[in-house]
Amino acid sequence: MSDLARKTAENLRKIRTSKPLIHNITNFVVMNFTANVLLATGASPVMAHAENEVEEMVGFAGALVLNIGTLTDICVKSMLKAGRRATELGKPIVLDPVGAGATALRTAAAKKILAETKVSVIRGNASEILALGDQKAAGKGVDALHSVEEAGAIAVDLARTLQTTLAITGPVDLVTDGERVVEIANGHRLMPTITGTGCAATAIIGAFLAVDPDPVSAAATALAFFGIAGKKAGVMAGGPGTFMIQLLDALYTLTPEDVQQRCLITVR
Repeated sequence: MSDLARKTAENLRKIRTSKPLIHNITNFVVMNFTANVLLATGASPVMAHAENEVEEMVGFAGALVLNIGTLTDICVKSMLKAGRRATELGKPIVLDPVGAGATALRTAAAKKILAETKVSVIRGNASEILALGDQKAAGKGVDALHSVEEAGAIAVDLARTLQTTLAITGPVDLVTDGERVVEIANGHRLMPTITGTGCAATAIIGAFLAVDPDPVSAAATALAFFGIAGKKAGVMAGGPGTFMIQLLDALYTLTPEDVQQRCLITVR
């Protein structure tokens, strides 16, 4: 049994004991689902977007999650304001660059956040991650047209360049900070069939970062936990509709002992 499997169980226990507040400036399409995912995991979500309160809210939070899924200029201003304050306070920040590479606005917004704040983890699909490194990336809207393997080939160098940890999600997830590389093989084929599983994964990474100061460990263990929940939900689900409900139930009912036994984490 790997050290990261034990760490996944330990982090889950810490979240359920401390119930960290996770400040989300996030995607309107999946805001309710994301909040429910955090609650089912054991964290406490808050969705505070107003520019004149985000700095104050960050002060209470264990982590800040920035998701550009439903991007507006006003939202970017709030994200930058919250991100700068979180950086000043030493609070971890997770960035979900939804659709980076698809439009100039999204790519520029993600890069501006990276330039002006200290992001601990970037969680995205392969095309989004490639776009942040000025690679030739393509996305079909917010969907990836590249594989994790394609992005993984340059991820180590890109993580070093961006001075952050990358969490690239797909059939097998990959996490790297430019030195360490971790692969997570938990998950289920139904996970991409409902809106918001990527956004939910990002939020869960925020919860795990609130209790684990190591971005690689936090991201890898969060994705393992989420993938295990997806696998459990898929066994019970008849299709995408029931899968969404079963996923929330799985996140809530999984025990640290269950998680430790089911982790499929490989350190390369």
